[in-house]
Amino acid sequence: SSKMDSISKPTFDPKEHQHLRYNPLRDSWVLVSAHRMKRPWKGQVEKPPEDNTPRHDPNNPLCPGSVRAHGEVNPEYDSTFMFDNDFPALQPDAPDPGSDHHPLFQSKAARGVCKVMCFHPWSDITLPLMQPAEIRKVIDKWAEVIVELGAEYTWVQIFENKGAMMGCSNPHPHCQVWASNFLPNEAALAERCQRDFLQKHGEPLLVQYARMEAQAQERVVVENEHWLVVVPYWATWPFQTLLLPRRHVPRLPDLTAQERDSLASIMKRLLAKNDNLFEDSFPYSMGWHGAPTGSHLQEDMSHWQLHAHYYPPLLRSATIRKFMVGYEMLANEQRDLTPEQVLEQMRIINETHLNQMT
Repeated sequence: SSKMDSISKPTFDPKEHQHLRYNPLRDSWVLVSAHRMKRPWKGQVEKPPEDNTPRHDPNNPLCPGSVRAHGEVNPEYDSTFMFDNDFPALQPDAPDPGSDHHPLFQSKAARGVCKVMCFHPWSDITLPLMQPAEIRKVIDKWAEVIVELGAEYTWVQIFENKGAMMGCSNPHPHCQVWASNFLPNEAALAERCQRDFLQKHGEPLLVQYARMEAQAQERVVVENEHWLVVVPYWATWPFQTLLLPRRHVPRLPDLTAQERDSLASIMKRLLAKNDNLFEDSFPYSMGWHGAPTGSHLQEDMSHWQLHAHYYPPLLRSATIRKFMVGYEMLANEQRDLTPEQVLEQMRIINETHLNQMT
């Protein structure tokens, strides 16, 4: 029967056989079904985005000199520009719903501020096409706003939605900053998981992870002296990436001048590679996660490691997206391509942006 066993039980191959992978940052599992990439695609094909954005449009509320929704006039800014969102999801002075609630009908106070930050005065440019010194100004502004809003608020979420596929209606290069008096769900998960990991293993989760990925070189997309970008072992979205410092850094403002320059460089390389992958401006939602702020500034937060998530919706071309529906909404996140197979595709992609090749 031992001969029969060796015939009937093939050796596990992650590129061929389905398996589950654990995400230690979210305490959840992802189903990897590598064998499914062979199936034909008959699903929805998105329209490629129109590529005729004017450099300056007086009707675009994000442009220098434009009039915004409530009549404010933007300054003639020449690098970054930050302003309060004209339609905020969070406001600083909402009344408190009180604490006397039934366990099935709980609510609590939500207070905060929402800001919009333009990266550059031109509408027809994106981060990978900006100069490193211009990206550095964006990073400095990010650090500044975390210090400013973090003095009062528990969590400051910097995020960028890029591209119509991610619901971004305005092509002007910008991100948003939402600060809140509560720890949002994803932040609370990352807080708990990193705290537990340090207690159990004596080293911050993402410090250990970055070191092991740097050694293994199986999922590293780009790297430099201070930073590492990987397709995480537990990635859900096909081309998802995780940006990590090599040094233990709890929050963005803690980065040195050298690390900030180095970050500008690695962001430019990563995002150029992404655009070149499908020869198109690559859509994504990205955001920074760092140690909670506000009252937590006085606490020991050494279990935290700063990191940025990039979540692109694309599946196998610029016009075919992955939908998180059905089994994924009701049961378990699932992917077809393994992260290692994605890395093989990304590794060979040029880091000089197509639009900047002479």
